[in-house]
Amino acid sequence: MEQINNIDVVPCAGSNYLKPFTVHYSQNGTKKSWDFMRTHDSVSVLIFNTTSHCFVLVKQFRPAVYMCEWERTKPQPPEPAEQAEGVAAAAKAAAAESQEGQTVSERGSSSPQPPASAGVTYELCAGLVDKPNLSLEEIARQEVLEECGYDVPASKLRRITSYRSGVGVTGSKQTMFYAEVSDDNRVGEGGGEPQEGELIEVVKIPLHEAMTFAYNEKIPKTMGVIFSFIWFHNNMSPKYKISTNV
Repeated sequence: MEQINNIDVVPCAGSNYLKPFTVHYSQNGTKKSWDFMRTHDSVSVLIFNTTSHCFVLVKQFRPAVYMCEWERTKPQPPEPAEQAEGVAAAAKAAAAESQEGQTVSERGSSSPQPPASAGVTYELCAGLVDKPNLSLEEIARQEVLEECGYDVPASKLRRITSYRSGVGVTGSKQTMFYAEVSDDNRVGEGGGEPQEGELIEVVKIPLHEAMTFAYNEKIPKTMGVIFSFIWFHNNMSPKYKISTNV
């Protein structure tokens, strides 16, 4: 997970998961246009291990997050007054490097590549709704088994809520579930499906550290993690009589 190299960013000519469109419409007599992306809905699962009193999350590398971080750290374009000086400096640098037998392009003119950790996030166990013959609960059950290694009956999944994510771009719906597991339910190591390119690390967050973890901005995580931890604190923590450090 920590070795990312040979990065090559190209236009998305075709995808099984994302379909870009532009919609033209009129709103109160004003003509408008909006770009959007058609994608699958999804499910997510907040998993709580009652044996060890901890939450079970997944940790994985997300290329979109990584590229956003890379773009964010790129040097800003020079101001017009600085451009002439920049051209002269670049020519001088190119001459010096040519004497060393190395060109500017070989050394790289963009910002340094960030470490792989810049694209790693903590998330709820989740998956796409792309199996029309299965219910949301059954899809969620499969994801818990594949990603985290716990075998939980679909009937034991508690629906928390559903909401729209990416309303400006995709408008897709995610349905969130809650699952209580124990060590007895652990039947595998999890980690996702390697044949599908998944490389997932299973991590545990102790209950008493949950809210500190949720609000720590230095730990990259999805909004689903924060929301679900708050939901648990409001609805489930009295049952276990353990502080969640709010």
